[in-house]
Amino acid sequence: MLVAFSVAPNGTGRADGSVHDAVAAAVKIVRDSGLPNRTTSMFTELEGEWDEVFDVVRRATEAVGEYGSRVSLVLKADIRPGYVGELDAKVDRLEAALDGRDDL
Repeated sequence: MLVAFSVAPNGTGRADGSVHDAVAAAVKIVRDSGLPNRTTSMFTELEGEWDEVFDVVRRATEAVGEYGSRVSLVLKADIRPGYVGELDAKVDRLEAALDGRDDL
């Protein structure tokens, strides 16, 4: 399965509203998990089996909770049994389609 999620604290008390320290704590947990992952400016994506992916999301969310009085979690999942390597393969198929190639 693929999961894209965004997690951030609310109620941090920071005047500038920055949440980068909390997000860094969450991303560290994702990267340390060993699961295939990527982080962009808005979401972190990871790939694995149901239990392992949601364990990482739970731990990342708990880490962010240390930075504020509330946590906001946005999550989207693509559950496709029998497929692995889709973190990159889905993007590769999109790029091939955009290039007019039918090689994937």
